[in-house]
Amino acid sequence: MQKTPAECTTMTDVRAEIDRLDRALMELFAERWGYIERAAEIKRPLKLKADIPGRVAEVRENARRNAIDLGLAPDFYERLWSELINHAIAHERKLLGEDES
Repeated sequence: MQKTPAECTTMTDVRAEIDRLDRALMELFAERWGYIERAAEIKRPLKLKADIPGRVAEVRENARRNAIDLGLAPDFYERLWSELINHAIAHERKLLGEDES
């Protein structure tokens, strides 16, 4: 049964909730990855590149704003999202054949 932080009375409770959230985050990352792959499929016939700087800036700013809205450290989450973006772009480049010389 899910507990709020305040309802956790032991480290076992806290660890169980962190593990539950980590799994939920991974499920969301897996869902996000499906959209990354679909983006590459859509970009191919449109001859769009994997790296679209305007969109990259928008996603980074969204991460920063969302972190601020939720009381989190914006610099950290913007860096974390930058890693996600870089990983996605590298994957799209492979799918689009951009990394082939």
